[in-house]
Amino acid sequence: MGVANRLDLTLRLVQGSDRVSVSELSHRLGVSEMTVRRDLDALERQGLVRRVHGGAVATKAREEGAGFTAREPWQAATKERLGAAVAALVEPGSRVLLDAGTTTVHVAERLAARAPLTVAVLSLQAAMCLADRPGIDLLIVGGRSRPGERSLVGPLALRTLESLAFDCFVMSIGGVHAEHGWSEFSLDDAAVKRAGLAQSARTIAVADATKLGVRAFSRVAALGAVDGFVTDTDAEDPRTHPNGPRTLQALRESGVRTHVV
Repeated sequence: MGVANRLDLTLRLVQGSDRVSVSELSHRLGVSEMTVRRDLDALERQGLVRRVHGGAVATKAREEGAGFTAREPWQAATKERLGAAVAALVEPGSRVLLDAGTTTVHVAERLAARAPLTVAVLSLQAAMCLADRPGIDLLIVGGRSRPGERSLVGPLALRTLESLAFDCFVMSIGGVHAEHGWSEFSLDDAAVKRAGLAQSARTIAVADATKLGVRAFSRVAALGAVDGFVTDTDAEDPRTHPNGPRTLQALRESGVRTHVV
C-alpha cells in the first residue's frame, strides 16, 4: 500500500472512532506498529490527529474541513482515472445522484462531457465543480454539511432524497468487504447512501484499492445491492492489497460488474 493511500485510510479510521489504538490500526492496515506510529506522527504534524497513549484521536481541525482538504491531493492521478471511468458509465440525459468524497469530485469534473444531465450533489465541492456548466441541471441536496467532509447529511437530506428518483447513483464508499458488504465510517454518511440506493434505478460504486477488504463502522448494504464497481489496478495485486483479489471475486460472484482501471 502506498504511503499516501495508507495515510488516507489511517486518517479515516481515526476520524471514524472516538479513539483508535496503534495495535488496531496495525491489524486493519496490515503494517507494523512502528509504521503506524510514523504515520500518526505525520498526521499529527498536519494537525489532523492527536497522539494519545497507545493510539490517536481526531482533532477539531476536521470541523473546518481539514479532513477533506488534506486528503484531496493524495493519489490525485488515481482518483482522476477513476473519475473518468465512472463518468463514462453515465448515460447522457440521465438523472444522476452524485455522492460526496474526494474521488467523486473527479467524477463531477468529467460529467460535463456527458451532458445533458440532471445532477443532484451531496457535497459542496461537487456543487462548485458543476455550477454553471453547460448542459448540467444542478440540484444541491439540502442538509447539514458534515464537519470535516462537507458532505450533506441529516434529516433534511434524507427527506429530499426520498422525494426524488434517479437513474443512476454514483456512490463513494469507505469500505467494501467480501462478507460484510459496503460500509462507511460515519453513521450520517451511511444513512444518506442507503437512501440513495433506495431511490436509484442503478448504482455505480467507486473506491480506490485501499478500501477493499475494509469493514468500516456503519454497514450500508450487501455486496449485491450495487450494479457496478470501479476501482484501480492495485486492487488486483495481492502483494500490496492482500484482500483485493478476494474482494473483487466476491463482488463478481454477487453479480456486481467490476471495472478495474
